[in-house]
Amino acid sequence: MKKTFLPVVLLLLFCLSSCMDIVERYNFKADGSCNVVYDFDMSKAVSVLMNLMTDSVRSTPEFSMVKDTSLNFYGILPDSTLSKMSVDEVTMAQSSNLNINMNLQKSLMKVSLSHQAKNAADLQYYLEHIAHITISGGISAIAKSTKNGPAFDPQQLISGEDYYTYEITPHKFYRIIDISKFQAFLKKTQATFAMAKAMLIETPYKLVLNFAKPVKKINNRKAVLSADRRRVTLQTNMDEIIKDPASVNLKIDF
Repeated sequence: MKKTFLPVVLLLLFCLSSCMDIVERYNFKADGSCNVVYDFDMSKAVSVLMNLMTDSVRSTPEFSMVKDTSLNFYGILPDSTLSKMSVDEVTMAQSSNLNINMNLQKSLMKVSLSHQAKNAADLQYYLEHIAHITISGGISAIAKSTKNGPAFDPQQLISGEDYYTYEITPHKFYRIIDISKFQAFLKKTQATFAMAKAMLIETPYKLVLNFAKPVKKINNRKAVLSADRRRVTLQTNMDEIIKDPASVNLKIDF
């Protein structure tokens, strides 16, 4: 039991990886560059799952594992994926980092994926390709165990980003949901969402875009524009998105 406990728990966690708090942040700089960060907080799911564990399991060394580390995204990709990547994809992966903060005893499981885009074209390329890279590696191929810790699967975390289409320039950020891709995503994850509802796990989503100049126009009524017109915040959840996919569409001119 001691040897198999942690992998089993992590397997359950990543089965619930579509059921977590997601915060997507964009920080646009005056020089045209942009730092984009995906924050995934699975702590609520961990808390629910840990309540199902016995005291004997909780007392194992594996359950006491604490991890707080930062890894270069390129460094965790398997050779089978690297061999298929273009020069641009390699550069993109090398400019991305994966941060892991885990403490199962405290029901803590957070993962962040960050990337520094040089300009608008670089940002659009990243958003259009990051999910493709992880999907091409496959779940079992991407997951990579370290000597002192478990496997972490980036594909499970960001595969959902594949259902958007983007148009990004130095003066606009357009993101439209592709209904056919979104429906395909829901078909793959319907069992996961059903499990989450049964366990009363919510799936909130927050998008924050910070601009170096005032926003001129925005088309989403649910999005909140700050007083100085430099920050756009959109808060919703997967239930609302499923009912109305267009609710997360954004056309921002700045």
